[in-house]
Amino acid sequence: MLKGFKDFILRGNVIDLAVAVVIGGAFTAIVNSVVASIITPLVSLFFKADATGKFGPQLTSIYGDKVTFPLGELLSAIISFLAVALVVYFVFVLPMNTFKAHVEARKGTRAEAPEDEPAAATESELLVEIRDLLAKNARA
Repeated sequence: MLKGFKDFILRGNVIDLAVAVVIGGAFTAIVNSVVASIITPLVSLFFKADATGKFGPQLTSIYGDKVTFPLGELLSAIISFLAVALVVYFVFVLPMNTFKAHVEARKGTRAEAPEDEPAAATESELLVEIRDLLAKNARA
């Protein structure tokens, strides 16, 4: 029972999936921030919007109002994403890869790896061999 669990965990799919979920969550923050920081203000240039009071460059809309592009939120989301990715890599991915390499190295030292068997002859190679044997027997 424990061997099956060990095989399941070491298969790598579980760690890859966990990393993907965490990175996906962090990437969601970037996407939301891009929408809030760039797309929404662009729309606000053409449609009258309330003042948000957020930091960022300001442009005047076609209605004469100031529109703020809150790039501070975008920068914060990008830094947050990179920090999460860095932590996930150094806390989960790197140790798991090192552990897997160590396990693979131990497997190689316990018993010699089986020698590669020669590849089976193809059908055409077998037919050529049979033809040559028949020709040799016909001469003899």
